[in-house]
Amino acid sequence: MQIGFVRSAVVLGLLAVVGPFAIDLYLPAMPEIVRDLETDDAAVHMTFTVYFIAFGVAQLVYGPLADRFGRKAPVYLGLLVFIAGSALCATAADVSALTLGRFIQALGAAAPMVIVRAVVRDLHTGTQATRLMALVMLVISISPMLAPLTGSIIIQFGSWRMIFAALGVIALAAMVLMALQLPETLPADRRSRIDPAAMIRSALYLLRDGKFMGLTLIAGFSLASFFVFLAAAPLVYMTEYQLTPTTFSLVFALNAVGFFASSQFAASLGQRYGMARVALLAVCGFAAATSLLFVLVWNGIDDLPVLMALLFIGNTCLGQVIAPTMVMAMEEHGEHAGMAASLGGTFQMVAGGVMILVCSPFFDRTPLPLTGAVATCALTALVIALLTLRPAREGNAPA
Repeated sequence: MQIGFVRSAVVLGLLAVVGPFAIDLYLPAMPEIVRDLETDDAAVHMTFTVYFIAFGVAQLVYGPLADRFGRKAPVYLGLLVFIAGSALCATAADVSALTLGRFIQALGAAAPMVIVRAVVRDLHTGTQATRLMALVMLVISISPMLAPLTGSIIIQFGSWRMIFAALGVIALAAMVLMALQLPETLPADRRSRIDPAAMIRSALYLLRDGKFMGLTLIAGFSLASFFVFLAAAPLVYMTEYQLTPTTFSLVFALNAVGFFASSQFAASLGQRYGMARVALLAVCGFAAATSLLFVLVWNGIDDLPVLMALLFIGNTCLGQVIAPTMVMAMEEHGEHAGMAASLGGTFQMVAGGVMILVCSPFFDRTPLPLTGAVATCALTALVIALLTLRPAREGNAPA
């Protein structure tokens, strides 16, 4: 079934934004959560780790469900689970209950995220798919740019608990939007029954595909850098640099602009120069900017403008990495689209959760551990990119 290009991008983007919004909306409230629940930074960081890992692993379930029952039904299920998790977060009496609520939220939020990728693959391939994915990411860009600001406004009129109540309302609105605006993109005659043996074979096939795994891990560690930043930045910015929740939200939004503005040129640059070449050069730029930032901070040059400027440059490069690598990873696996989307999303989110878990003990509300963690993720992505994309450069160059 044909769907208008822009319309499909808007609808898919708004569906996919539920999960990221659940991450970004409560960033300005992190210091208040630490105080109100009488806990410490590490415990609040764990709410991120649990969210990312659950978000990733749950995608292994929704991909096969999407191949069996179509794209829409699993999203309804996931959003209902997300609403239940949001209610638990809003009423949490301690950080353990909040962490459990975040876990349940993530189990539900995984559904729209993974199925959006499968829908893109249903509708388009090649540069058209990259263009659609970039437009979807443009819609998703409202999350890091508006969600923290929205969260800071909410906590001015109430407690941090209202943020999670708002997330439940957002999920309900997403269900209505999907029901009214998104037709089913997987016809009944293309659906496959859930066959555990076939799922294992499909997963093993993809896991043995070096190109698929390489592209997935490039995106995974690139995104992990952003997830580590999400976990540590609020406490660094609002403690070390004494920013208010609202000012932090504005600074955070500025750092995100480069990523999403850059991503809109991914399709045209990929068509002209080859997606693999563009992604490889972008990873190089990303690693260079974040490594330079770490070296400067290590040497005591840790002023906020320096931090913001180099993160902006790094995120601008990152915008040329995510959409192309996601599309290239899915490109040759149309018959395994659901499983490929699930595995890809799982590795990407788990990489973020694991990096937060590993780095969290070093976070001390100063910029040095934050910049070190971001640079580590970037350099890891660069090593994988050099191994994965360099042999493919000629094959992906334009004729």
